[in-house]
Amino acid sequence: MLGRFSARIAQPPEPPDAAERMAEPVAALPAIAVPVAEPAPPLAPSATLLSERLLDAKVRLHRKLLEEINLSALEKLPEEEVRTHVQELVSQYVVAERLALNAQELSEFASEILDEMTGLGPLEPLLKDPAVNDILINGHECVYVERQGILEPTLVRFKDEGHLLRIINKIVSAVGRRVDEAHPMCDARLADGSRVNVAVRPVAIDGPLMSIRKFSKKPYNLNKLVEVGALRPQMAELLASAVRARVTLIISGGTGSGKTTMLNALSAFISEKERLITIEDAAELQLQQPHVGRMETRPPSVEGRGEIRQRDLVKNALRMRPDRVILGECRGEEAFDMLQAMNTGHEGSMATIHANTPRDAISRLEQMVGMAGLPMTIASIRAQIAAAIRVIVQLSRLSDGKRRVMSIAEITGLEGEIIQMQEIFRFVRTGIAPDGTVQGHFQATGVRPRFLNDLIALGIKLPGSHFDPSQPL
Repeated sequence: MLGRFSARIAQPPEPPDAAERMAEPVAALPAIAVPVAEPAPPLAPSATLLSERLLDAKVRLHRKLLEEINLSALEKLPEEEVRTHVQELVSQYVVAERLALNAQELSEFASEILDEMTGLGPLEPLLKDPAVNDILINGHECVYVERQGILEPTLVRFKDEGHLLRIINKIVSAVGRRVDEAHPMCDARLADGSRVNVAVRPVAIDGPLMSIRKFSKKPYNLNKLVEVGALRPQMAELLASAVRARVTLIISGGTGSGKTTMLNALSAFISEKERLITIEDAAELQLQQPHVGRMETRPPSVEGRGEIRQRDLVKNALRMRPDRVILGECRGEEAFDMLQAMNTGHEGSMATIHANTPRDAISRLEQMVGMAGLPMTIASIRAQIAAAIRVIVQLSRLSDGKRRVMSIAEITGLEGEIIQMQEIFRFVRTGIAPDGTVQGHFQATGVRPRFLNDLIALGIKLPGSHFDPSQPL
């Protein structure tokens, strides 16, 4: 069965100029680079020369296989059979090229060729590494990853800028999007749900920029967030109870502070009897309920038509009989429609917002409602916010890379034209350890939330000790 797509590769490789010409029409499938996920010391001159030779050999072999192998037939075979076949072909090529590789290096070489043909080439080892949360690509020669909140460089490299662009085009075209000089920025997602942002020339001056926020196959639940120290059990119990009681909340924080993780964790406490509609730029929420309708935005076409914005989706969602609307990130004029939804029978809806403090989150909401261009005074905007939102959960990624719930605050209403808030829990920083770890502790402020009466009416009772500042959390 393998004979119909076998490649005769025992002959010497094409000269470099012919190989380059052969590469031009191949845009969908990239050439391979040497992926090394862990930082390593600089290569010795001889090792560098071998690395470059291997990189060049992978490029030529990948291009030859693209011409001679029937990929559609290849993809229908079991993975192990494909891997065995590709390894045989690679072994022949290594002999023809006279590359000095041991058995382990040969196996890695074959795996990388297979990644190029059916995956995302040099990115595959990083995507498979469970310790990596973010992959940050600054041009074809500079790749960083984030592990446990700390950025570190890798030795992953792409052959050249064209190689990186082929990987990028493969990603964005899979979700019906495009990126080029006319449209140099794009949001996309991988097949597993990982979120991708791309910027290419001319806005990316030194070459393509790509950020990948990896999709967690096992999303954190609230108990796990307690275990890792993001919050305390009393805080988690309050938030879980608030979600059950349909208390509308906003999750606020900076980039990478864990807003989506917290939103996923809290959504687990929504009743399975409710209909949920999620709205995102790139779908990444992992709700556990059986009745979930997912929607995501769409960029304009080449002709500049067909764009679907978050505001359009929020308006449409309200016609779909949702019990709650979950907005992945509130960032513009859709804030007005979201507040309208929260005020018109969709209590318990949730959204995330970029802000550094709960008070900043309110200010940002005011600005975003103003983007809707409606004739509203600041007093009426604040009245909408105070009526719609009850709780703001503030997150932060600290200097040691750890994520913390910095504050849980309740909006209590308006006093004049000022939105009144009271903090229920906070994280107090006390210093930094010699190893760079941020030291601090969680504490209750002594304020009992006003929505406790709503919880009691639903049969949910929280001990008064949860809010006693003299009691350790």
